[in-house]
Amino acid sequence: MDKAFKSGFITIIGRPNAGKSTFVNQVLKQKIAIISDKPQTTRNKIQGIYNTSNSQMIFIDTPGVHKPKHKLGEFMNQIALKAVNEVDIIMFMISGNESLSTGNKYILERLKHIKQPVFLIINKIDLMSKAEIYNTISEYRNEFNFTETVPISALTNENVDNLLSLFNKYLSVGPRFYPTDSVTDHPEQFIISELIREKVLLNTREEIPHSIAVVIDQIKKRAKTHVIDVLATIIVERGSQKGIIIGKGGQMLKNIGSLARIDIQNLLGSKVFLELWVKVIPDWRNKPHLLNEFGYKENQY
Repeated sequence: MDKAFKSGFITIIGRPNAGKSTFVNQVLKQKIAIISDKPQTTRNKIQGIYNTSNSQMIFIDTPGVHKPKHKLGEFMNQIALKAVNEVDIIMFMISGNESLSTGNKYILERLKHIKQPVFLIINKIDLMSKAEIYNTISEYRNEFNFTETVPISALTNENVDNLLSLFNKYLSVGPRFYPTDSVTDHPEQFIISELIREKVLLNTREEIPHSIAVVIDQIKKRAKTHVIDVLATIIVERGSQKGIIIGKGGQMLKNIGSLARIDIQNLLGSKVFLELWVKVIPDWRNKPHLLNEFGYKENQY
């Protein structure tokens, strides 16, 4: 092993909509984490692997820490807060155009016992003036002794390369944990389900987003062709939600499927036939056995 080679795990923690998933996708130049303007989009840990000739950084994108209203929400918080343990660096990401909130103070309290370096990442500086950036830095530094403070825009890539160089200084000499061509350790089935869920989030009204799950029933390549058949079920909690997702004459479900198919084809590099079904399971977010069945369980990946 090259003695100069560095590697490590970096957890990104913050409130919903801080831009954690946008950052991971920007660094990898590939979509592995879904993005939506609706809060609490990320529900599970997503590991993104950034490779250079002399380093490997494994970014752990976590669900936004929030006040839970059901067992799924409790699971999401648990996943996020546990992800700060046994990593090399912690990115505490804030949406810079928002003031210091009770939720962010709660996260900082949980980080005060951490021995690893904690970086304050002020995201969305494309929406801020220099004076606002300075005031935000001062406000947060009064709350916590950060190892480094770095303003960025994950959306426009501003200062992201400088941040990556800074991480390299804090990482230790270590092995390449994953092959050079790896960008995530998640199976294709997980990413496909997330891509479908993203299209539901993008196309439906407020009552839908947090009450859906997507289960992949089958991924199968057709014999003697380059076509892959994907069969998936969208789970909702109420009949009215099913009606919204299907839409008049099935048009909404058709739109969701068309958009998802494009991303799935890009992921798999093959032509995809996507078949979607919608199923009602009342109050599934509060039923532990269903959370487990739908993939919301610790240490799954």
